[in-house]
Order: sequence, then C-alpha cells, then structure tokens
Amino acid sequence: MSAARGGSAPRPSGATRAGAGQAPPSAAQLLGFSGGGFSARRLALYVPLFLLGAVVGVAGSLLQAAWFPGGLLLALVAAVGAFTGSGLLARARGGAVSSAAGWMLAVILLTTTRPEGDFVFAAGGGSYLFLLGGMALAVMCATVWRPSPGGA
Repeated sequence: MSAARGGSAPRPSGATRAGAGQAPPSAAQLLGFSGGGFSARRLALYVPLFLLGAVVGVAGSLLQAAWFPGGLLLALVAAVGAFTGSGLLARARGGAVSSAAGWMLAVILLTTTRPEGDFVFAAGGGSYLFLLGGMALAVMCATVWRPSPGGA
C-alpha cells in the first residue's frame, strides 16, 4: 500500500505518529504538568520532593567522606533511590527532576568555601566521584524514567 493512498511509511523504532492537528508534547507536559500548567496539588508534591533531594544530598555529602568506599556507594544508592522513588511517587518525570534539582543545589552549595577557609568536600577522588557520579545518576534517573502504560 502506498503512502499516498492512506498507508504509512516505515518509521524508526520508538517514533510515534502525531494525528492531524496534534502538536508534539511540550516540555511541561513531559515533566508531568497536565495541560502545561502548574497546579496547587503538583506544587504541594514537588516542594517536599525537592527538599527530600536536598536532605539526601547533604547526608550523602557527609557520609561519603566518613566511610570512604562504603559511604560513597551508600550515598549514591540513596540518591538513586530518592530520584527514582520521587518519580514513582509523582507518577511523572517532574518528581524525579524536582528531587534531583534539590540534590544538585545542596551539593553545589556545599562545594563553596567559607571566608574562614572551611569546606565540606576535600580535594580527593571520592569527593569528585560523589559530585560527578551523583549528577550523572540524577540526569539518568530524571530522563530514563517512563510512566507506566496504564498510569497517568
């Protein structure tokens, strides 16, 4: 059957065909905001998830230096659990993004030195693995997460 007579041309795997007059989903819709706007219910969910990410970031920052090999792994596993769990709880990618944003903000703020010369992160391999590995895991968890086929 030809494409001119109503048949469809082969598409790459994973590609979907938008119907006539349908625009591709916006970034806000991909993050889980139905209709592209904020709602009080979503905001009431995403703010605590942001704070959860920040708490996990602070705890992981302290833990990874205390028990080097095991603490680093435990801190990164806790971060992945927070990111993935937030996405599942919100049933949208925005949940994972909000906790990842809280984690990244807390960790970045802890990397700055104070005027007195105090700092949380020492210049070592474990600190860099926590910073860069945690950011990579945050991006992976926020972008790989997909809603369930029957979910909202």
